[in-house]
Amino acid sequence: MEWRERDGLRWLEAELPGARAAFTTRRGGVSQPPYDGLNLGALTDDERAAVVENRRRLAVALGFDAADVVVGHQVHAATLATHAGPQSPSPFADPSAPIPEVDGHVSDAMGLALLVFAADCVPVALAGPGGVAMLHCGWRGLAAGIVARGVAAVGATDAAIGPSIGRCCYEVGPEVLAALAPPPTGLSRDDVTRNRPVGGRVDLAGVARRLLREAGVGRIELSGLCTRCEPGLFFSPRRDAGRSGRQAGLVWRTGEGD
Repeated sequence: MEWRERDGLRWLEAELPGARAAFTTRRGGVSQPPYDGLNLGALTDDERAAVVENRRRLAVALGFDAADVVVGHQVHAATLATHAGPQSPSPFADPSAPIPEVDGHVSDAMGLALLVFAADCVPVALAGPGGVAMLHCGWRGLAAGIVARGVAAVGATDAAIGPSIGRCCYEVGPEVLAALAPPPTGLSRDDVTRNRPVGGRVDLAGVARRLLREAGVGRIELSGLCTRCEPGLFFSPRRDAGRSGRQAGLVWRTGEGD
């Protein structure tokens, strides 16, 4: 991944076969503290006009019209939406528009950017012969199989995993540890839960990478950045006690190398 900058915005960009992925930071934008500056989340307590302007600026920086960016209302599940074209009306350009409850997007259309909002959860971009997919991967979505579904939807050969909370900062209870770690042979998940310690730490990006490999993805690029550890770059609800903005992961087809 490489850093890109334009008009005060800064993001990480990854090259995938016939596609590109971008992972935004909080740099740039017009939002005021505690949502400064490029907060893209309309479901925060930020000013709606600031979020709309931030979204417009991001779209322009990446070479899109805001109406050509597709989004969903993320509910930490494993449901995917397939898009043949832009959403109409566009909930990205107009947050008051209806928005589907999905945590992942799939498309083989040109000129369309698929976006998931993220802060501490893992944004995963996929590319393959069937197009591109963008996944929002919290622990529940990972446990529910969103990675395997996304890989299957596009026949993914390549993936890029964006910044998320790292193992250094993500303490969880036994139910999360049990959900994300396949039980040893001969033990049920209930057995694993009973024998887990009270709590522990989880590397969400590492779990996503393992699941990608299990699903057959051959090339995986990982940012290696922890959102909680980088307050100057990323929003983090865990760090900021919930009063936090949202960054995003996006993927789009370029047609190059198809």
